[in-house]
Amino acid sequence: MIPVLSSAQARAFDRFLADSCAVPSLLLMENAGRGAAHVVHERLARQGRSPRGLARVLCLCGVGNNGGDGFVVARHLLGLGHPVTVALLGRAAQVSGDALVNLRAWRGLGGELSELDGEGPLRARLDQLAADSDAIVDALLGTGLSREVAGRFRDAVESINAAARPVFALDVPSGMDADTGVALGVCVRAQVTITFGHPKTGLLSSSGADLAGELVLQDLGVPRERGPALEPRARWLELGDVRGWLKPRLPSAHKGRAGRVLVIAGSAGKTGAALLCAQAALRAGAGLVTICTSAEAARSLDQRVVEVMTEALDGEKPLATLERALEGMMAVVIGPGLGVSTATRALVDHVVFKWRGPKLLDADAINLFAGRAQELRLAAGQCLLTPHPAELARLLGSSASEVESDRFGSLERALALTGQAVLLKGPHTLVAEPGSAPWVVSEGHPALATGGAGDVLSGICGALLAGLSAAQPTSPAPRLRAALLGAVVHGHAARRWVEAQGTDRGLLAREITEHVPAALGALLAG
Repeated sequence: MIPVLSSAQARAFDRFLADSCAVPSLLLMENAGRGAAHVVHERLARQGRSPRGLARVLCLCGVGNNGGDGFVVARHLLGLGHPVTVALLGRAAQVSGDALVNLRAWRGLGGELSELDGEGPLRARLDQLAADSDAIVDALLGTGLSREVAGRFRDAVESINAAARPVFALDVPSGMDADTGVALGVCVRAQVTITFGHPKTGLLSSSGADLAGELVLQDLGVPRERGPALEPRARWLELGDVRGWLKPRLPSAHKGRAGRVLVIAGSAGKTGAALLCAQAALRAGAGLVTICTSAEAARSLDQRVVEVMTEALDGEKPLATLERALEGMMAVVIGPGLGVSTATRALVDHVVFKWRGPKLLDADAINLFAGRAQELRLAAGQCLLTPHPAELARLLGSSASEVESDRFGSLERALALTGQAVLLKGPHTLVAEPGSAPWVVSEGHPALATGGAGDVLSGICGALLAGLSAAQPTSPAPRLRAALLGAVVHGHAARRWVEAQGTDRGLLAREITEHVPAALGALLAG
């Protein structure tokens, strides 16, 4: 699990290495730039930009430390045989510290420097430099930016984006808020972002993912878990991190022990949500799954289900039916396709406030708490909420765009308001419970942008809520572990479909469930 840092924590980490660990900042800059240069070289060779994999590279540098990283990249690319042009957005006299050392090294090796200080037709000069290059390294601004990009920097960013060349951003794309991922006016759209030491939170947001392109984490040659990184802004969870969380079944296993899951979902015209959720729960290992829904929806489902049972709610006494259905259940998933009527609110409230077992609230079950989210603090037993940005916005009384502009902050507000665990869906799914730093799930794929994918995720997590033992492993806690495992399995199943089909679209939600057993097998194999 890799610590994810805010921009302030990243700067503090560098200071800690220099002040407490005697690691020279110049060495860190060298390690970062050398590694980034090899990433650029490898990607250009893979793309076949020239017969020998060599390409004309423009390194566009600022006068700060991000520019210093760019000077190191330029020097190493030159050593690898690339024709390199270095352009400085400013004057050489403005460069200082480690960046100045590397600028002098670049010039000492005979490298030329174009100083773009704002005099004359700057945009035309930038456009010409880009046109004469096969690829661009963005080393303009880095993580310290806190205001909108303006002036010659805006011209530079717009020139980079208009060049139609592969762009490699160093640490973060210039113009991105390193903490939220939003563009500060304008932002470089990179093909590859090479970030140094630790992922930055902005790179793991929805907008950040679009702007950063492929994210490559470049090691600085020092351990990551030191100093400020011991209390990170978040933790980046990878597939290998969760191997061992699932244990093989005992020979004595039977369907009752494997997990009993009740799916309270579906309504007229929305029975598919209930069915997808139930099927996903079975594929994720639940031994017995029952769909509890309205009588009309149950009649429709009875024509389609095979392995799943149904329980039709009595129109006169629905809560009595619900009580019977809850008997013996190990976990409940409630909300997909349920609707937001007075009757469904009564069902949701009964499960949340009366039933003490672990429960997952999704879709309409979350929507029904709009304006009263703080009541979730009174829930009987623990809840896991699995909203997408619009559902979380309703819970917070904000908008989806506000949630997306600060996903980490929105998640923290939801934790404080509800007192429950939250899984916020997105390109980088965030998972947290009160008192813990968020986890960022690395698995996932744009192919998951398809109707019903969230219902499948709910079913997977529901099965894991029912099947995971509180005693093994001890950390993280069971509901958090179920959410993290569920998100990893869901994302990895989608990736397996993508690998098999060779496309980023066309995935059907039910096809995700078909790859869930193989995704679970990838975890058990470890």
